[in-house]
Order: sequence, then C-alpha cells, then structure tokens
Amino acid sequence: MHIRGDHAELVVGGRLDVRTAADARTALHAALDEGAGDLVLDLSALESWDAAGLGVIMGAHRRAGRCGRRLVLRGVPLQMQRLLVATRLHRILAIEGGIGADALPRV
Repeated sequence: MHIRGDHAELVVGGRLDVRTAADARTALHAALDEGAGDLVLDLSALESWDAAGLGVIMGAHRRAGRCGRRLVLRGVPLQMQRLLVATRLHRILAIEGGIGADALPRV
C-alpha cells in the first residue's frame, strides 16, 4: 500500500488490509488533523481492501466529522463499490459521483 498527497487529497494504491491498516490510519489521521475542508481520498489505484481497510476508512470518516471536515471517496473501484452497497455504507460515506449502476443490486 502507498499513500501520497497532502491534507486536502490523498491517493491510496496497492492493498489496504490488515498488514497496512496501521500505516494508513496514521497517514489519514495526520491529513485530517492538519487540514481544513474536505479530504478527498482517491482510491482509483487501490487493488483491494479487507475488513481492516474498510475499518480504517470508517474511522477516518468519523474523525473527519469530529474535526469539522468531510471525507470524500473518489475513484472507488467497482468491486469496492459493490461492497459499500452490500454493507449499506454507501449511504453514510460521501462518494464523488455516487455509486455506479453496475454496483447496485438488480431487482
């Protein structure tokens, strides 16, 4: 996993999982504590995430709220959009451009 950016936008690539969660949490918290306004988290280069990675995202979302900021997800890969829909977290998290129709369940 690699994270680059500043207190306004971070790009996350590789895997966000149990092995990388602590480093990701530290980087996200530092960016949230040092900045103001929305923090955009670009996930377009993210290959996968597990429950620990999702927990990091949710923790950052809660911390952003406590800091008077908003965490905005950008470029969420389709596979991860489906997970957000399945867990209904797409209703809680700010997702730039919303969830694609391919991620929504068919009725």
